[in-house]
Amino acid sequence: EISLKLAPFIRHKPETIMTLPLDDLAGHYRAIIEGLGENADREGLQDTPMRAAKAMQFLTRGYQQDLADLVNNAVFESAMDEMVVVQDIELYSMCEHHMLPFIGKCHIAYLPQGRVLGL
Repeated sequence: EISLKLAPFIRHKPETIMTLPLDDLAGHYRAIIEGLGENADREGLQDTPMRAAKAMQFLTRGYQQDLADLVNNAVFESAMDEMVVVQDIELYSMCEHHMLPFIGKCHIAYLPQGRVLGL
């Protein structure tokens, strides 16, 4: 029942979390570090390629997340007809143009139309 309510918001996700295995992605980060003129084998950078690969996997995990799983059946019938407003929701995302993370806050407002979402 939840998937019917959320059907317009659910997108089909890829079959895999990433197209490259984590080790391969780490290898690309190693190449970037070396391309910047650094020694990827020096003490402070030895584990950096894997850390960066894991961080990117974490920061882009939303592409694989299913909205119905995130909502977790928190859609409830309601006779309320006033606007629902939820403010200051922490937001973590990725700038796709610069490949850098950003943190912010968002606000959501909607008219319930017979249902409310438990945010």
